Formats: sequence, structure tokens, C-alpha cells
Amino acid sequence: MRVAPTALLAAISLSLATPAPAADQDQLLQIAKEAYIYGYSLVTTEVTRVQMTNVDRVDNAHAPMGQFFNVKRYPPAEYRGVSAPNADTLYSVAWADLSEPQVFSQPDMGDRYYLMPMYDLWMTIFHSPGARTAGGAPTQYLLTGPGWQGEVPEGMVQIKSATRKMLILGRTYADGSEQDYAAVNALQAQLTLTPLSAWGKPYTPKAPAVDPNPGFSMTAKPQEVILGMSTETYFNKLASLMCEEAPPAAEDGPILARMATLGIEPCKPFQLGKLEPALQEALADLPAVALKEIGANQQALGSKVNGWTYTKGLGDYGTNYMKRAVVAAFGWPANVEADAVYPYATEDSSGQKLNGAHRYTLTFAKGQLPPVNGFWSITQYQIDQGWWFVPNPLNKFTVSPRDEMTYNADGSLTLYFQHESPGKDKEANWLPAPKGDFLPMLRMYWPKAQTPSILDGSWTPPKIVRVE
Repeated sequence: MRVAPTALLAAISLSLATPAPAADQDQLLQIAKEAYIYGYSLVTTEVTRVQMTNVDRVDNAHAPMGQFFNVKRYPPAEYRGVSAPNADTLYSVAWADLSEPQVFSQPDMGDRYYLMPMYDLWMTIFHSPGARTAGGAPTQYLLTGPGWQGEVPEGMVQIKSATRKMLILGRTYADGSEQDYAAVNALQAQLTLTPLSAWGKPYTPKAPAVDPNPGFSMTAKPQEVILGMSTETYFNKLASLMCEEAPPAAEDGPILARMATLGIEPCKPFQLGKLEPALQEALADLPAVALKEIGANQQALGSKVNGWTYTKGLGDYGTNYMKRAVVAAFGWPANVEADAVYPYATEDSSGQKLNGAHRYTLTFAKGQLPPVNGFWSITQYQIDQGWWFVPNPLNKFTVSPRDEMTYNADGSLTLYFQHESPGKDKEANWLPAPKGDFLPMLRMYWPKAQTPSILDGSWTPPKIVRVE
């Protein structure tokens, strides 16, 4: 439940009319940093929402509120949009305003793998319809916002969001062939959002008016947008969002009480000028200081086994605000581990960086392929100011069972990570590498929960071995 604990906040005050002792100022600076980290996922999600929806028509990366945009093909080699693109699933994305309940309609997906996770503005996954949780039957979901008490129409599944606006970030498996693209595109076209009042009637979505001055760039990366906000602008954005759009959770009471000592409260303007001058000066660098600390926690977020790093426990963060902020900054918005786990490797079995000047193999023993109920693949990325596809003559960015790979005589499977072709007879098992440093990412959709499982550590990816 998300309710702003106003009674608790009202009982707390701190006089800042006179200069604070150094120890008190250090404490207030620490509170400010905690407040910045606490709100980072909310501000990131809101910036992303505005950038995606402040348009008057649908294209392949934007859509007005209440409408889906569908990505109809995998990105090309030169794509430089979102870091670590995938070539396994096609995206369908919609933002919904739940001031009025919305009906989300999903067609018959058959036995095709798909995933439609739903995120609130805090970046929490509050429901995850998909092959794992709902099967493939056609379904109508009634999406409702905070405080809605109406009647749910017969045959609909109600899903409650803790925030007034929310995101559906759908993924549908496609094998990369033109025939399969067409099949998935037909399914994507049937994903719709309809206001409850218009359900069962002819309905044509109308785009809200475009805001000509949203206050920040519509094309810069959210992290850059937020870094460019002053401390006062950031905390005012946070306080405004917490008022009605995204009420804080009840368990956030302790940090909200600490934030109130600085004048950061839901529904109230934050006025930096009311603070002691020395504190104002110290807070000027808060955006850069907080982001640096968020970045310093990135490596600590995941577990490292056999040279592979992966993170579990995403999508529902409770009071682990730092973890939530790290994901917002470097992996927005993530999946719950039951739906997907993405181990990635940057070094070989001897601890040396993976580099295209060398050749490597990865061998799965017989019966030890990635244990999944959905599917698995490995994507290769060059790591140059982001994680990007590796251009290559085959235009091949992933290796997976759909490549009809060749198995060894003993039933094991060897994959080849190198810049040059390992030979025609091995190209199905080849993942082209750049000439420089690279990173393979193993995507495991719907990982098995029973042993062997990556979820309990009873299965781990094997080491990558340098052979030259």
C-alpha cells in the first residue's frame, strides 16, 4: 500500500534559521543524498515516460499516452539507442494514465513465448502477464489506479497499480525470419488499451496535447537529463510526483521523516533558499555526488561466478533504495528473476579481459544447457561507450538453439567467440566478436525453478576459455 504518512511528517520539524554545526550539516548532507537516491527511480521513470509519450502520433519508439508503439524488427548493427539491445524478442510499449481505469486487451498468443510486465512509476513490477503466469489465452485486464473502487466487468482480471501512471513493456519472441516477423507483428497489432467508459463501444484513441516545453530534452538520455537538473529542481520534481501521481509506500515512512527535516515532502515545494547558506552551497554538487555513489554500487549489485556476473531480486525493491537507483541508472527497468536472468561475462577463465584479438570457446557439457522453460540465447556486444551489437558479415548478433547448432560427439555443445570465422562447418556455433574488448550476455527467459537452476545456484554458466 502506498500512502504518504502525513501525520508522521507533520510531527517532525527542524529549525534551519541559524547556521548548523558542522556535524549537523554533514548529517543533513547525508539525508539529502539518501533522498536523492530514494527518488532516482521515480524521476527516471517520469523523464522516460515524458520522452516516450510527449508526441502527437505513434512511431517505432514513441506513442501518446494510452497507445502502444511496436518495434517490428530487430535493431540493425549500427543501432545506438538503448544500450544492450536484444535480437530475441520484439517490443510493444504503452504508458497508461489510470485516472480512469484502462482495459488492456491481449490476443491469443498460442504457445509463443511472450512477456508483458507492468511497472509503476517507482519502477516496481506489480504484475507480469506472460507465458509463465497466464499461458497464451486471449485476456482482458482491467488496470486500475490508487483508490479506485468501481465494479470490475465480468470476465476481466483486475490489476491494481500503486501509481496513477504505469508502463507495459511487452516482449514477444520472434525467430528473425520475415515470416515470423509478420506473425508477431499481427499479434502486436492486437494489443490495445481502452478506457473503461469506452469498452464495448467504437473507440479511436486521441493523443493528448503535446507539451511544447516539458522542461528538459526529449532526446537526451534520462541519466543526462537528471544530472542536468539542479538540486532544487530535482527535489521539487520528486515532491510533486509523490503528491498524487506516485504516493510513497507505507514502508517509506522512516526515510520520508528524514527527508522532511530538509523540507522535502510530498505536495510541498522545496525551497533551497530556506536552508543555511553553507548547506545550500554544499548541496549544489549533490546530483554529481549522488550519481557517482550510485555508479560505485553497480558492481556490487550482482553475483560473479565462473567469470559471469548476474543480478537477481529485481523488480520489487522494498526499502533497498540504492539497488533500485542502480537499476534505474544502468538497467532501467529490469525483469523479475522468475521471468528472465541475464548473466554477462567480461573475462575468460584466467581472469583476463575478453578481446577480439584472441579466440575463445564456451562448452556446455551434455545435459547442461541453460535450464529454461522459455528459451535462451547469447548476444555479443562490443563495449565502446555502451553495449552495442557487433557488425559482421553474417549480420549475426546472437547464438541460440534456433541456429541449428552442431553438437560434439559426446553430446556437449561448444560455442566459438572470435573475430574471424571458425570455418563454415562451425559458423552455426559462432558468435562474431569485434577486434577490441567485448561482452557476451546469456539471456535466460523463464529460468527453471527446480534443480538445476540458476535461481538457486545449482546451475551456473561454464567458464569461457581462451584457446589462442
